[in-house]
Amino acid sequence: MSNSSDVIVEGMESFSQLEMSSRTDSSYSIPFSHSSLPLTNAKQYEYNRPSPLNPQLDVFEKDAETAHLLGPLLMYNGSHGMDTGVTGSGDGGFAPSNHEWYRQGNDNEAQEFDIYKHEQCASRDKIYSEVFPRSYNSKIKVSHQMSPKEGEHHPTKASLQAGLDLENHAVSNSTSPSPLRSRTPPISSSKRMGRSSLRTKADNAFSLPISNFRAKTSIPSQLTAQEYARQCILAAYTSRLSPFALHPDEYKLLKTHLTQSQVTTYLNIRNGILRLWTRNSLVSVTREEAAGCAKDDRWLAAADVAYEWLVRNGYINFGCVVVPDTTSISGNFQGSDTRHRPRKTVVVVGAGMAGLGCARQLEGLFSQFAERWTAVDEEVPKVIVLEGRARIGGRVYSHPLRTQRAGNLPNESRCTAELGAHIITGFDHGNPLSILIRGQLALRYHALKDNSILYDTNGIPVDKERDVRVEKLYNDILDRASNYRHRSLLRPTIEGDRVLIEQGRDSLCEGGVTISEVEQSALLQPLREKEQVPIGVDKLTGRAYTAAGQPSKVPAAEAARAMGWHVKPGVEPTQTVILDDRAKSSQHPSLGAVMDDAVRQYQDILELDSKDLRLLNWHYANLEYANAANVGELSLGGWDQDTGNEFEGHHAQVIGGYLQVPRAIWQSPTQLDVRTRKVVTEVLYDVDESTASTRTAKVICEDEEVIKADQVVMTVPLGILKEKSVQFEPTLPCWKSGPIARLGYGTLNKVILVYKEAFWDRDRDMFGLLREPENEGSSQQQHYISSRGRFYLFWNCLRTSGQPTLIALMAGEAAHQTENSEDDDLVSEVTESLRKVFSPSHVPEPSEVIITRWGKDRFARGSYSYMGVEAQPEDYDAMARPIGNLHFAGEATCGTHPATVHGAYISGLRAASEVIESILGPLKIPSPLISPKPESEPVPVFQSRKRKAHEPVLDNSAALLDAQNKTQEGIIQGAIYSTIGWRPLKPSKSGVNPFLLYQKDHWQFCKARCEASHRNATQNSEAGSHRNDVRAALGKMWKNATEEEQKPYLQQAAVNRVANIASKAEFYEKLKQWDEDAAAIREQFNEHNADALNVEPRVVLPEKEIRESDRRVKKLSGYAESSSSLSDLTDWA
Repeated sequence: MSNSSDVIVEGMESFSQLEMSSRTDSSYSIPFSHSSLPLTNAKQYEYNRPSPLNPQLDVFEKDAETAHLLGPLLMYNGSHGMDTGVTGSGDGGFAPSNHEWYRQGNDNEAQEFDIYKHEQCASRDKIYSEVFPRSYNSKIKVSHQMSPKEGEHHPTKASLQAGLDLENHAVSNSTSPSPLRSRTPPISSSKRMGRSSLRTKADNAFSLPISNFRAKTSIPSQLTAQEYARQCILAAYTSRLSPFALHPDEYKLLKTHLTQSQVTTYLNIRNGILRLWTRNSLVSVTREEAAGCAKDDRWLAAADVAYEWLVRNGYINFGCVVVPDTTSISGNFQGSDTRHRPRKTVVVVGAGMAGLGCARQLEGLFSQFAERWTAVDEEVPKVIVLEGRARIGGRVYSHPLRTQRAGNLPNESRCTAELGAHIITGFDHGNPLSILIRGQLALRYHALKDNSILYDTNGIPVDKERDVRVEKLYNDILDRASNYRHRSLLRPTIEGDRVLIEQGRDSLCEGGVTISEVEQSALLQPLREKEQVPIGVDKLTGRAYTAAGQPSKVPAAEAARAMGWHVKPGVEPTQTVILDDRAKSSQHPSLGAVMDDAVRQYQDILELDSKDLRLLNWHYANLEYANAANVGELSLGGWDQDTGNEFEGHHAQVIGGYLQVPRAIWQSPTQLDVRTRKVVTEVLYDVDESTASTRTAKVICEDEEVIKADQVVMTVPLGILKEKSVQFEPTLPCWKSGPIARLGYGTLNKVILVYKEAFWDRDRDMFGLLREPENEGSSQQQHYISSRGRFYLFWNCLRTSGQPTLIALMAGEAAHQTENSEDDDLVSEVTESLRKVFSPSHVPEPSEVIITRWGKDRFARGSYSYMGVEAQPEDYDAMARPIGNLHFAGEATCGTHPATVHGAYISGLRAASEVIESILGPLKIPSPLISPKPESEPVPVFQSRKRKAHEPVLDNSAALLDAQNKTQEGIIQGAIYSTIGWRPLKPSKSGVNPFLLYQKDHWQFCKARCEASHRNATQNSEAGSHRNDVRAALGKMWKNATEEEQKPYLQQAAVNRVANIASKAEFYEKLKQWDEDAAAIREQFNEHNADALNVEPRVVLPEKEIRESDRRVKKLSGYAESSSSLSDLTDWA
């Protein structure tokens, strides 16, 4: 096989001019490189388990030889993994299949990979016995030749999971591998301190009764309760779940089985299971391990329910991980005739992130619940993925560059350009791609910095102060538009005791009425969505940062002064922007119309020149990039309906290509049955869920092949559904076709420019260009619409693509103009713009150009979804809802994360959960869920003497009443928190010290200067600078700064001071309202339960024994007295 780096293709070639070629088979080539990773002869370092919880985790140790054997299977982007043929990827053209290196990397790969496996499989038993020992404290140390470069991140542990293909493929004389079921070793009974690295035999734990397990075995004894609780809470946040409240689906499932006080203990168990998964996602969590998260054997059944709910819904044991296999557990399965056993089929249409994620999750679920089928002498269901393209990935496509000379990428990685999805919008706070990319695949990624710079039309950088001022004005306009956002009701749920959860303690008070009974008392009211307002703009994605709060009520003139603007003479301080007329002038108002009206009214208050308007419209273009649509096509009330669900952390790009992720999902741990070039034209489904057990669906392909299925999952883009290129029989109901029509589906295009040498700042991840309106110097917003999104932003992809590459974005109207523009015209225009910016440096013609045209792609018809002007708040949820045995997935079905890769993947997990429920039925809850406490012998009460005549007769009604009052208080508090939330917390203060604001902006710059000075003085190239030296230098810089330099920080401090005062006043207003609402709920409770307050005297006891009884009552009340959240229920009726 020739090395791709030997071939350099000169000249420019449009992507739309490349020719098609055909393939004789519909299988996709194996993407792994058969050359090993450079893991030897290098500095040794340990790969820790990737975890957001604690960097100091268990570390594996092993020699470099083992890493060398496993290394090849960690690669999902090699020069040999290239498919030929039609790869229509939204570019209006096809991949370059006419180059020798491209063909060779495909024809020989499968055969060579099998030969390589044959040579290595002789060592696999040795590998498994040494690399994956059963000891919980085992370690593997691997070496790596390349330390991460500056700005480059590598997961802290190489993914050994991919090595499972050595076990999961049989070695045969044929050129195609035969998948085998993985084998799992027996479950260790040791107390869980670490996690075993691999299971290769059937997991008997799935067939064992829950009584065979022991509590506390998964709780590390060396951790304090507070530290264990902290890790559990963080694990829940990392899994997109609240650590303090039931998920709405959990609430619906458990509300008739748990009391409010028991919710706390259940959440502690559930969070503990999530902790096991997030600490090492290379290894699946077993049922036995989950049971060990309970602290009492009475809660083992609840732990089992929590475990199955997490598994079914894709919160644990998802991705490229071997899961417990229960295929061979059932005795009925052994020795039966496989030819006559019934077997269900699930067909997934589409091999993008949603389709592959759904198929991989279904394979895992079928393996984990295999005994449900083998017990009735059925085969485990099979999953078939149909893909119309000749490749997988869908709108994730890392196109190989023609020039594959050695770049700055790890060995054997291809030089690629991202034609589709590009940015990972934060790994933290629940992004499942963190588990995949960092926890399982160990892919390198580049963390992006918001170090952008904007250039005006003449090529001169925009003044930073002006840029900040205009951005604040843009945010203020978005803030005022947020007054018209849709307000939706939150799904019902219930919280546990936060204090106890944070302390790692279970509730001792378990009695009382169930959650559903409290719900029926009318004390639990629907929760309304918290108000979210824009507070800033993410230039990397175009999306607005939001925070809880109220839209601005400050008059526009006053707000403009606070931003640093000079208002026109004669403008009253109370003059403001009124948008009601525009917002209510239409039944379906658009965001763009209201924002343009706000700009027009601000022009009456401020002197906005043409440069200000160009800057303002650059932010418009960035918003159009985020939504793949012109702002005039966005719903005023719902354009940001996913707000508040953003992930946190640095945005990132995968080094070597995003396509590595879908390829890995397809291949690991076993290869999915993906059939490419299968264009689906018709789907026949059954709306009657009662017939789901029979094969009632048919999928008809363009080549007239008909595939019968029990369940069908459609993951095609919204554009395909809108185009109706797939027919459904029966026709989709109105509640499904309505959202398809109302939701928008936009287009974003890219112009990818590859050069021989970089002429731009290599360390700057992106830069922007301002655009002239149609009429130069115009002050009318409509004149900016067509031009503002043309080449408005450039991504520097030098670190991730392997070659000097710029990706120019075409957003809004410009994206649609790209579809019909000539390649030469686009290249000439962008080159002229770049020459203005980088003059007098020489800007050559690009050596390679790729222009995407996603709107013309027959398998996409666009880029991603948005809230159109007629869209309704519940449309995304309706898109996700199944119809009988027809299910839907894709980014357009994920209302919390639309238009994203992680949203597509999450929707695939959700669809897999729906399929498993359709086949197996809902999760069964044992009754009782929590075993009752063993009855203890009553403590006899002895009277030491007879009561004297002068001693009063006392009864215990006071003590009983006191205990009852405590219980009632818990019910009232629970109702208050469930209805109006927690008592408002005092808001944090923004900085009012201008020097500290200045210090934050200049710290890195000053630090670099101090380090350079220190290195020159000491002649030590590695010398650093002390923080105190940097602070002292910053003090001098601030003291010597001009008034003009200090001005923005003084102004910002003044603005923050005003904002702090307003925030404080708003806090006290909310606090007052909360107290009033809480008092009303308390009064309502007392009215409805007045009869229960009367206690009849039962026993007459002496005063001393009353005090003893009182102490016992307080003891039974558990931690209620010491908890600030008295939400525990006991049996008070």
